[in-house]
Amino acid sequence: MGVLNVTPDSFSDGGRYLDPGRALDRGRLLAAQGADLVDVGGESTRPGAERPSEEEELARVLPVVRGLAADGVLVSVDTMRARVARECVAAGASLVNDVSGGRADERMLAEVARLGVPYVLMHWRAHSTRMARLTDYDDVVEDVARELSVQLEAAAAAGMDPARVAVDPGIGFSKTGDQNWEVLGRLGRLHDLGHPVLVATSRKRFLGTLLADEHGEQRPPGRRDDATTATTALAAVAGAWCVRAHDVAATADAVRVASRWAAAAGADRG
Repeated sequence: MGVLNVTPDSFSDGGRYLDPGRALDRGRLLAAQGADLVDVGGESTRPGAERPSEEEELARVLPVVRGLAADGVLVSVDTMRARVARECVAAGASLVNDVSGGRADERMLAEVARLGVPYVLMHWRAHSTRMARLTDYDDVVEDVARELSVQLEAAAAAGMDPARVAVDPGIGFSKTGDQNWEVLGRLGRLHDLGHPVLVATSRKRFLGTLLADEHGEQRPPGRRDDATTATTALAAVAGAWCVRAHDVAATADAVRVASRWAAAAGADRG
């Protein structure tokens, strides 16, 4: 899944693809580099980000979704709003990627059920302005799995086909850096939920913290791609269905290497 942020304030590339023409060029490039899905988002979810209006989000994403879909690119829409999901699917989006897991908009689960498209349900506790204060867990991995289970049950109750739902543990959302690593290190627990798992680590703050210099200054987002690729390969070996990344070319290579490695390891065990 290639990241295409059409926002002025995303943590890594905010403002670079706000112009629809530039966004379309970027989306086509991501697809050419190997993205199976181009994930178009019009709302930043970086810590502290303020929400755009629904109309502003639609104005940002619809021309890009429509243009890429017309070019034959498989598009997902990254949104927490049911109306945005509905209009983007009508414009050609094939999947809804909801970082709130249906909690930000009470209409979302029923709307996606009606639309009949695949859905990525992420672990989420609050919007960006509050999420850093909600990092208390008894056992972060077990609690994330339990909270995802609650939303999976809500999705099924809304009429969604469970076979079309993937889960995302929400790396960086209401989690400390150490908690992010714990979730990644025990990724296998999420497979117990019985759904494909999406992992999104690309350029996130916990990588910048790990790679801080001798003065404690975080590695900036644009210089976290090598670390992202490492997490991508490890997530793929751990059985992730999909990885979401800004640098698609390196990520695609990492997934191919991880797949071949896992195949060889399986043959050796056989």
